[in-house]
Amino acid sequence: MSLPAPNSDALAASQALQQAIAAEIAEQGGAIPFARFMELALYAPRLGYYSGGAAKLGQDGDFTTAPEISPLYGATLARAAAAIMAQSGPNIIEFGAGTGKLARDVLNALAAMGVQVDSYTIVELSGELQARQQEALKEFPQVRWLSGFPDAFRGVVLGNEVLDAMPVELVVKEGSAWRRQMVGIREGAFTLLPAEADAALLEQIERQIPDAATLQDGYLTEVHPVACGFMRSLATMFEGGKGAAILVDYGFPAHEYYFDERSGGTLMCHYRHHAHPDPFYLPGLQDITSHVDFTAMALAAQDAGLAVLGYMSQASFLLAAGIGELLMRTDPEDALRYLPQSKAVQKLVSPAEMGELFKVLVVGKDVELDPAIVRADRSHRL
Repeated sequence: MSLPAPNSDALAASQALQQAIAAEIAEQGGAIPFARFMELALYAPRLGYYSGGAAKLGQDGDFTTAPEISPLYGATLARAAAAIMAQSGPNIIEFGAGTGKLARDVLNALAAMGVQVDSYTIVELSGELQARQQEALKEFPQVRWLSGFPDAFRGVVLGNEVLDAMPVELVVKEGSAWRRQMVGIREGAFTLLPAEADAALLEQIERQIPDAATLQDGYLTEVHPVACGFMRSLATMFEGGKGAAILVDYGFPAHEYYFDERSGGTLMCHYRHHAHPDPFYLPGLQDITSHVDFTAMALAAQDAGLAVLGYMSQASFLLAAGIGELLMRTDPEDALRYLPQSKAVQKLVSPAEMGELFKVLVVGKDVELDPAIVRADRSHRL
C-alpha cells in the first residue's frame, strides 16, 4: 500500500499501542479474539484511534461524515426528531457526536422551529472529540456529556455512523464448521489465526447468518455481538420511558450481507481519506469499521422489546423527512448560495454516492413516525 506517512509522534503512539496489544496477546497465551484487537485499536485509553488525540473527521482527518457535508442533514434529522419528541419528551441523546456539528445543526434547526430541547446528552468515548464538541457547542447550555447509557430516557436517540465502529468478531467457514479468527504474532507482525468458536459465538452466527450452511468453504465474514448488545441496551434504557432511536450507517440487510460474492467480509479501514482492508496497519492511527447487518440490529432490538418503526435508504429517509423542502428555502436564482447546497444534497441522496449504501433504522417504544417517513418504510426487506 502507498499511504501517507505519519509524523514521528503519531508513529510513536502507534508503536506504543502495538506493544500494549502484543503484551496482552502474550498474557492470553499467544492469541486474542479479533474483536478484542479491534477494541484495543479503537478504544485503548490514550492510544486507541478514538481515545487518542489525532483528528478523525473532515479534511485534516481520515473520513468525512454526512453532518460535515451539509447543515441540511442535521436540519432534516431535526424535523424527524421533533415529531418523536412531541410524543415522548424534549430530550435528545447522541452517541458518538463527532465534531459536534450534527448536534449544533440539530439544535439550531429545532430552535428555528420553536421546538424546546431540555437536554441534549452526548455519549462520547474520545477525549479529543469531546473537547472539540465542547468548543463547538459552548453556546448551548442544555448540552451535557456522559460516558454511558442513562438508566431511563424519554425522547430521541441519534446515532450517525456509530454501529459500524463497534468491534466485530471475524469468523471463517471451514468445511461445515465455523471458526473464530484470533489475532496472534508471527515474525513480529500481527496475523489472523483460526480457533474454535465458543457456544456464544456459534449461537450468534446461527442467529445472524441466514443459510450459513450453504456458504462456500473459506467464507470469511463478521458477526456483531457488541452492536447487538448496544441495541439491547437501548431497549433497557427505554423500559422506563418512551421515544425512538434513529440510527444511520452503511450496511445491508442479512440477505444482501452474506452471499458468495462477499466471501472476504466487509471490514474496511480509513486512513487520511484512503480506504484499505488491512486492520493491522498502524493500529491507533486508522479507523477500522465493518458494514452493519441491519437485520441483526432490528432483531436484537425487537427481541429486547423495542418496535422496528422503520428501515429505509438514507435517500428515502431524507427525502421523506423534507430535505428537498429545506433546500428550496434557498432561492435557486441565488447560485452562489444554492449550488453548493444542491451539490451537498445530491451527495447525500444520490444512489451513486451515500443515498443507497447508507441506511436508516428507527426503533422505539410507544411513538409513531411521521406518515411520510412511514410511507418510505422498507422493513419488510430486513
